[in-house]
Amino acid sequence: MKQIVLTLITVGILCSCSKNEDKNSETDLIGSWKLIEVLADPGDGSGTFQPVESEKIIEFTNNETVTTNSSLCEPYSEEIITSGSFSLSDNTISTNCQNPNIATLFFELEDEYLILNFISNEGYSQKFQKIN
Repeated sequence: MKQIVLTLITVGILCSCSKNEDKNSETDLIGSWKLIEVLADPGDGSGTFQPVESEKIIEFTNNETVTTNSSLCEPYSEEIITSGSFSLSDNTISTNCQNPNIATLFFELEDEYLILNFISNEGYSQKFQKIN
C-alpha cells in the first residue's frame, strides 16, 4: 500500500513539473529577440555559431503569432514573409514561405537564447537573444 501511495505521489510531482516547464517556456518565449549568431555547418558537423552584425528582430506574441522586421524566408529565399504562427506543442513556426524547406521552422529555447533551426543538408541555425 505504501508503495502505491509513493508511486502516485511521484507521478503527481512529475506531471506538475512538466506543466510548469511548458508554462515557463511560453512566458520565456513571448517578446522580442535579436539575431546575434549564425551556424552554417559545412556538412560534416564541425560548424559552430559565429557572431553576426544584424538588425533582424523576431517577435513572439501571446496570440501565437510571430513577426519579423525582415523575412521569415531568409536565408533560403528572397520571398518577403514578415509574419507567421508558432506552436509551443511542437516548437514550430509556420512561415507560409513557398520553399518547403522553410515553410516550417523548428525552434528551441536554450539557456537565455532562442535557436531557429532550418532544414538543410549542411545544417543552418540562427541564434537570437531576448531584448524585451
